[in-house]
Amino acid sequence: MAEFNNERPIYVQMADRLCDEILAGTYKADDRVPSVREYSAMFGVNMNTSFKAFEQLARDGIIYNRRGLGYFVAPDALPIITERKKKEFMARLLQMFRQMRLLGISIDDIKRLWEDTNLG
Repeated sequence: MAEFNNERPIYVQMADRLCDEILAGTYKADDRVPSVREYSAMFGVNMNTSFKAFEQLARDGIIYNRRGLGYFVAPDALPIITERKKKEFMARLLQMFRQMRLLGISIDDIKRLWEDTNLG
């Protein structure tokens, strides 16, 4: 069972998880994704919660339903998700820049931290 935080509705977190799986290449355009029932079981949540997540993804053009066959990744899902995630990231980054300024953290401090983590 997955752990959810209390900051956002569970169905939104589930939808984000499927988007992350699409970004990671787990599911590609026109691949079938787990059914509402399967997703509910994976996360240990009510099927209505999973259905709400799938409805949201379908409204956003990320998945589509083939009657009787299930849900599939939309052909344009990857660019839709990428653009949305970039906007969300940039908004969080702006908040972090404001905090950095308030706390006196410089770009050089961040660069040193980046280099010390051996990620760069």
